[in-house]
Order: sequence, then C-alpha cells, then structure tokens
Amino acid sequence: MKRIGKGIEAVATPLGLIQLQTGLHTIIIPLLAPPLLQPQAILLIQLHLQTARLLILITNMEEVLCYGKTLPMAYHESLVLLNESPIVPCPDWDTEQKEVSMTFVVEHPLEDDMISKLSFCDPASLEQYCQEMLDGILDFEIQRGKWVYTYHDRMTNYYVDNCEKFPDTHSANQLQFIIDELKRNPYSRRAVIDIRDNSDDMYSADPACWQHAQFFIRDNKLHMKVLFRSNDACKAAFMNAFALIMLQKRVADELGVEVGTYTHRANSYHCYARDFEMLEGYVNRIKTEPDNITYSYWDDWEEQMSDARPGIAQKVAFLKNI
Repeated sequence: MKRIGKGIEAVATPLGLIQLQTGLHTIIIPLLAPPLLQPQAILLIQLHLQTARLLILITNMEEVLCYGKTLPMAYHESLVLLNESPIVPCPDWDTEQKEVSMTFVVEHPLEDDMISKLSFCDPASLEQYCQEMLDGILDFEIQRGKWVYTYHDRMTNYYVDNCEKFPDTHSANQLQFIIDELKRNPYSRRAVIDIRDNSDDMYSADPACWQHAQFFIRDNKLHMKVLFRSNDACKAAFMNAFALIMLQKRVADELGVEVGTYTHRANSYHCYARDFEMLEGYVNRIKTEPDNITYSYWDDWEEQMSDARPGIAQKVAFLKNI
C-alpha cells in the first residue's frame, strides 16, 4: 500500500492492475505493469469538494476520468484537465487542438444546478437541440437531401439490410428496442443503440460524432453510458450531455425507474486553436468564481426553455415551407 495523496491510497497488484481507494470510489486500472513502477507513466489524482478526477499520462495521449455530483461539476472538471493537455495537430481541419481521451461520470444527473454558464447555449438553443435529439424536429432535412443524418433518425430509423425482422421497411427503431429489452429483462446487457452507420460515415467528411449508447438497470435505476468518437469540449459537450440526460430521463420514465448515473466518454475530447482563449477563460472562472458558474434548471431554465417552444415550432414550420 502506498499513499499518493491526502486520503488516497494505491495498491499495485501482481496482475498489473492498480487499485486506487479515495474513500469515495475504488478505481481499478489495467496496465501492462503497475504505473507506480513505470517511469513513463504519470499518475495524478486530485479530489476537492464533491468531484474526483484521475489522470494517467502514458506516451502522448492522456486518459482522463472525472467524477462530479452534478453535470456542471463533472463538465467543469473536464475543462480544467483538458486545458492542461498538450497541443497536437488536427490536419482534417487544418488547425491545432488540445486533446485528451475523456470520461466524465455524473453521479446525480437530474440534481441542480444542472446548467453550466460555461456553455455555448441559451435556453432557446438548448431547448431546440433537445427537441432535435429527442423528438426529431429536423429529421425532414434528411428526406430533402440537405442532411445525411440526425441523431434522432439514427436512433429511431436505423437502416438495416438483409434482416428478417424488417423485410419491408429495412428500418429499426433502436429506442423502442431499448425500452422493450429492459422490460423483458431489467438486468439485460443488450440494451444498446448504435449511431454510427458505416454506409454513410466511413468516407464522410463529417461523420457522426456520437457513436454508441448503452443502458443498464441496476438497483432500480437506469444508468446510461455513451461514446463519442470526437467531442468539441467548449462548444458541444455540455449540450450533448444535457440532451442525452434528458433522453435518459425519458427512457427511465417509460420504464418506471429512477435515473441513475450518466457516463460520457469521448475518445477525442478537444478544443480547437481558435477556442484556446475561450477555454482558458472558462478555466479561470472555474478557479476564481466556483459559486457563480451555474444556473438552476428546475427553478429557472426549465421555464425559459418551455417559453421558447412556440418560437421553435414557428421556425420549424418556416423551414418546412421553404
């Protein structure tokens, strides 16, 4: 047993695992050799308030794990760690980026404060984005040929070829499958949605960023785990996570269970060079104004988002008629 920080102990096991005990969480990390014995591996754990973060740097790409009681707590911690990461090339967009492989876990997704002030949205744009993902209000753009996909269409109208269950439509409603599967077996490990469609995404210049989601019911709570191949931390991650938590709530309500943890994984969690100053500003506010960087959803933004719905409906009707 080796103490590596206040309240943190690490155990290197014979099988090349490292067990970290923080008092709040036990984290098991599989590595080729115990990282405390590897000169090229840097292990950093920092705990404060109700968040926990784990950073393992091996060679040139970082694996980062953050815990937060609420969505903003986890999201803000992810920004701090991203800002500390190295700058690497991004040839596809002819720029540079800060990049890590990020996993952040939200322990109580529906607990206020749910809204981060350090996000690229207002109540109306967040409401519209949630409607796009959960209700498919812009799916008609696919039929028009303007868009290749939407996340909602991939969830509810996923193209399936040569499948006996869909001989006529070749279309699978994956979201309905999740509900049916978890009603069939609440302990199922098969409640999976795939967003990536290689027939469209493999050679696309702009393939889907969200790739995959899996749902579990444990202790009568619905836990959701999502995977992004690529996630813009400053301009997209918060809106993505918030909308997906709303999807998690909708599925949980349909199943009659509580909302459990939300786990957000992005293999490339990044900030482009044009937004480095924005990221630095966000991190400065996290460090200097920790009590002034969130809004209440249930007492404030829920009503504002509801008030935005008539305007969004008018906008969608206009788009359908042009």
